[in-house]
Order: sequence, then C-alpha cells, then structure tokens
Amino acid sequence: MDVEDHAEELASALGVDTQEVKEDLENLLQYSVPIDEAKQSVRRKYGGDGGGDGGPEPESVDVADVTTEHSNVTVSVRVLTVGTRSIRYQGEEQVIREGLFADETGVISYTAWQDFGFEPGDSITVGNAGVREWEGQPELNVGGSSTVALESDPIETPYDDRIGGESDLFDLEPGDRGRTIEVRVQEVEARTIDGRDGETEILSGVLADETARLPFTDWDPHSEIEEGANLRIEDVYVREFRGAPSVNVSEFSRVAPLETEIAVRESAPALPIGEAVDAGGMFDVELVGNVLAVRDGSGLIERCPECGRMIQNGQCRSHGEVEGEDDLRVKAILDDGTGTVTAVLDDELTSDVYGGTLEDALVAARDAMDKEVVADEIREKIVGREYRIRGSLSVDDYGANLDAETFKASDDDPATRAREALSDLDGAVATDGGDSR
Repeated sequence: MDVEDHAEELASALGVDTQEVKEDLENLLQYSVPIDEAKQSVRRKYGGDGGGDGGPEPESVDVADVTTEHSNVTVSVRVLTVGTRSIRYQGEEQVIREGLFADETGVISYTAWQDFGFEPGDSITVGNAGVREWEGQPELNVGGSSTVALESDPIETPYDDRIGGESDLFDLEPGDRGRTIEVRVQEVEARTIDGRDGETEILSGVLADETARLPFTDWDPHSEIEEGANLRIEDVYVREFRGAPSVNVSEFSRVAPLETEIAVRESAPALPIGEAVDAGGMFDVELVGNVLAVRDGSGLIERCPECGRMIQNGQCRSHGEVEGEDDLRVKAILDDGTGTVTAVLDDELTSDVYGGTLEDALVAARDAMDKEVVADEIREKIVGREYRIRGSLSVDDYGANLDAETFKASDDDPATRAREALSDLDGAVATDGGDSR
C-alpha cells in the first residue's frame, strides 16, 4: 500500500480532504516516521480517536509469515530482548524500546514507541502492530494504536537461549539491540565531541572478552568504565563503525563490576582473506598473504593539516589549497589465493619497513629530486614476500582495507603449508572414494 492509498483510506475514515492528508503523511514520512505512527499523528490532528485505521481487522500471523506487504498484524510471541534508547523524533527527544520477538516459526525485530511494560522472557500478544522494512527485513512497529496483552501460558520457541540478549563480542552484529556483555576494558579515553546538543563528553576505547575485541562508545560516561575493569554491561546496542561492529553504551545501560576476571583473547582471529572480506568488516583480525604490489600514494606523502587526508599538488579535496605536512604511508595489496585486501601502514610501520625515519626519507627524496624513490625502495623490500598482518578490516564499495597494527614477515614454512594442503586434498579424495565426478 503506497502513501496515496493510505491517505485515501485515512481521509475516508476521518471525513477530510484526501490531498491534505496525503501532504501531512508525506511531510512526516520524509523524517523517517513509521507509517503507522504518521497515520496516528494525522488522526490526532483531525480529531480522530486514534484507534484503528479504518481498514480491516489486522491479520493474526506467525512471525515467519510477516512481510512488508502487511499493513498491520497481530502476533503472539516471546520477548527475547528489550533495549531502551533515546532518539530525536519530530524535533523532540523520545524514548523507544526495541529488540527481538520470536515464536516457533522465527525471529523478528520490533520498535515500541511507548513503554508497554514487557520484559525479556514474557509471552505476549501484540495487536495491531504496524509493519515496515528495516535493513531489508520486516520489522514490527508497536505504537499508540497497538495493544499488548500478557499471556498466561508461555509461547514455546526454539530461541529461548537468546532470551536476555547475553552475547559474546564475536557474535555481535550492527543493528543488535538490548544486548548484555561481560567484558574487560582494555583501552578507554575521555573525549569531547560536537554532538547534536553541542559539546558532549563521551568515553571511547576497546572492550575485550575471550572471543574478540571491539571498539565502544559510552554516550553517558559511567564511572565504572575504566581501564582494566571487568564489567557486566546490560542493554547495549551495536552500530557499524568503519565497517565493523561497535558497542554503544547509553544512559539506559546498566554497568556493574564483576568479581571474576574476564579471560581475554590476546591473539586476533586468523582468517583467510576471502572469508574476512565476505564477513563485511572486522575490528581485529589477522591475515596472511603475499604482497603483490605497493599502490600509488605510498612512501613519502603530504597530508592536509586540517583533515589529515593525502593531498596532491598542494590541493586538498575538502580544504582546497593548503600547505601540506610530510608523512610516511604504505598501501600494499595483499593476496592469499582466496581474496585480496589493501593493507594500510601508518608512519611508524612504514618507517620500520623502509628502514629509516621521515627525515631520512626527505633527505633521500631531495638527493634524488624525486619522492618516488622512497616508495620504490619499499617495493624492493616487500613485494613478493609473505606477511602476517593484524588490524581493523573495513569493506565498502571501493574495496577492502586493513588498517594495520602489526606488519611482520611470516615465519610459516610455505613447503609445510603446501604439504598440509595436499594432505587435506588427499583426505577429501579418499572420503569421496576417489570418485571425481
């Protein structure tokens, strides 16, 4: 059902002009107001009672059968997670609750635009819930025209182990809400940012458990979050930051010290490049591969003093003509046979690879009257060799980039790896009985 259909239906129920209703709806929708909430706002404007939308009774459906073709539905579900968050809605702050519902057929995300009182583990029937598309999937919107009734008998689901949102860091994904984690704070710093309400104090850093390390932001600094602390943090949500999950702690999160020490994984997960790239981004990963080439824009470069971007011929794309600041960088193409990634080395790692300081590079460039001599020397040293690189992987429309924290020559024996690969292949053939069809 498009906006015009909604407007005609609503105008008919309210006895007002269709075009005026359509304009009101479009005005709200351009601010990403869910359609059912937009309709409720229009009803209130024209003196409607806010109950129902003039259409048929919402259909009772299983979670797996909910699609974006539905306007409103009724579902009986188990509450898996409940997250609380403050958003800017129609220019004002509004507190919403969001998370996951489930029944025996599947799981669906929801947003509740008021507090209906349900908690993780509750079995409820939600009547007249709106349906919208969120990140390519249907999501339930529980608003002013919805009803929520507590069920006396538990709704049986195969997802009961997900009630409460207990998660390891490795399992978190962008879009997760109402999650609970137990972590050690590895890094933390206080920062002042220019937020939506002016200057805002936040905490940021790195959290770790035995499965992974992830960046975090605490938007309402909790005193318990300090370096080395072992914490249980309830009601966090996850956003994407540079292609990887990032934990967000809010004013509604509950932070409590743990008496036991959280075991922390010291090494990064080691993955084939193709698998890591297919994952869409990872904050901490280790890749091994051969350097195929050193890209242009490596070696001795100049950066904009305002934004830090590389400049060419004294021109910054954002700030125009500037006086550049000298720096060192390497952008190396790494390949392991499963995929490729561009490894980006900062000034310190580049200095290690080059075997000299920034001053040494400047002297070499002046003597040769050519900055490229620095990149050429780096190419001679690393192209064709195998390296083990740890860092943060981001993937976007322009490709995969790994911001390297370490860049070390691999100590693996290629001959040993080849023998292991052949052994695995022989085993697979033996399992298939030698049938090569």
